[in-house]
Amino acid sequence: MTCAQFGNWTTLAVVGLLAGAGAANASPGHGEDADIGQTGDISHIDREIEVELGEMYFDPDDFEIEKGETVKFVLKNVGRVVHEFAIATDDMHDAHANEMRAMMKGGMMTTRRLDHDKMRSQGMMHTDANARLLEPGEATELVWTFSGDAEDILIACNVPGHRAGGMEAGIVFTGDHS
Repeated sequence: MTCAQFGNWTTLAVVGLLAGAGAANASPGHGEDADIGQTGDISHIDREIEVELGEMYFDPDDFEIEKGETVKFVLKNVGRVVHEFAIATDDMHDAHANEMRAMMKGGMMTTRRLDHDKMRSQGMMHTDANARLLEPGEATELVWTFSGDAEDILIACNVPGHRAGGMEAGIVFTGDHS
């Protein structure tokens, strides 16, 4: 099982074996129907936002987004530990945090590095369309179209202890993108 976009995935038994599966389209797990949007088309990006991920913060720490807007997030982990940038509802973040704890407990990640071989062998490659997991110093991009109906979307780091330590950023919808 992957951490498949916090969506269309079956709940993990933290103490159980993790089986492999492919990534799914973004929607929450546990049978809920929150529509948070989808991977954006890179040929139709409306705006680019640079985001630094540091020790228990995102910079910027809130985002004004228009419904239907396609945003290219340019992410850089400037911290000394692994961080995640994940777009989801509060419930989706809570459920995904369980998977992240399982990854940490299973040795697939430590506070400072990701063990891609272990992640691959356990079927937990963290290939989420709505999230990126970065080691210190890493940079990547995430293109997302905010076309869903969910209003309670936020960005958070679900590495164990980080969200509780304040590593989340708000999203405020300012209207419809035309």
